[in-house]
Amino acid sequence: MSEALYLSGWRYRAVILSVVGAAFGYLGFSLWAGWQAVGSAVARVGMGGIVLALLLSLVNYGLRFLRWQSYLRAFGHTVPWWPSLRIYLAGFALTTTPGKAGEALRGVLLKPWGMPYPQSFAAFFSERLSDLFAVVLLALFGLTLYPNAWPLIGLGVGLVVSGLFVLSQRRLLERLLELFSWQHGAVLGLIKHLPQVLLEAQRCHRLEMLIGATLLSVIAWSAEALAFHWILQWMGAENSLAFTVFVYALSMLAGALSFMPGGLGGAEALMVTLLVWKGMPNGDAVAATVLIRLVTLWFAVGIGAVFLYFGNRMVLGRG
Repeated sequence: MSEALYLSGWRYRAVILSVVGAAFGYLGFSLWAGWQAVGSAVARVGMGGIVLALLLSLVNYGLRFLRWQSYLRAFGHTVPWWPSLRIYLAGFALTTTPGKAGEALRGVLLKPWGMPYPQSFAAFFSERLSDLFAVVLLALFGLTLYPNAWPLIGLGVGLVVSGLFVLSQRRLLERLLELFSWQHGAVLGLIKHLPQVLLEAQRCHRLEMLIGATLLSVIAWSAEALAFHWILQWMGAENSLAFTVFVYALSMLAGALSFMPGGLGGAEALMVTLLVWKGMPNGDAVAATVLIRLVTLWFAVGIGAVFLYFGNRMVLGRG
């Protein structure tokens, strides 16, 4: 079977425009921060630190790919690891779309491998849900710094555990589908598709698989949070690991909830605000934020753009 990564016409132009548009937006944010401040941050972190942060980002991508492969196997599709990895990484080219929805592009690239769109979308949905659970758990871990927040931590963990349990119960999801099946109207028409997606994704939501996927997700996002912690330390900040994890996880949640491309704006604003609140100079806080986003978000976008571009060229060359 051809291992093509191929988009044509408006789809390919949409990918390029999305990446370029988000890049210009981030360039504006970086210019506002001041290249001197960012350059100073890079100098203090050093090339060794930058490389280490990039390696931790690769750990994040690698663990998430292992999770993705487990989802594909759950649907009965055994895509060889190399073409599957190329497809998975190519999806990062659209990380800068609102809610990372553009990463569903993988469904288009998996179609030649015989995977129907409903299944690839369900796998994408499961991936986003697993990331959400992981980031929420990391944010709750950061709250352990504050004893008054412990009841909230207990409530949050309870909600996550309850969510994992509900998703693993197919009969409950079928009842939800029946509940919405008789409803009418545009809004309810959209809502009633959610149980259908959950039913399709339920193959990825067996309890043991949910636990394994959540564990992989927690470790994956912890790797990037650790990179952020080390960057702050190298820049002279004296924040605890728990606080840094809290800042990183909460900023990722804010970015996702903002529905801005790649969480741009929302994630950065909260990250800078929390660092300044903790006593970090404003210029350093902005520079550290720009730096961590470059070695996590934009590193992923760059990798995705490369795999998508060369995948298209290979297919067009054979055509």
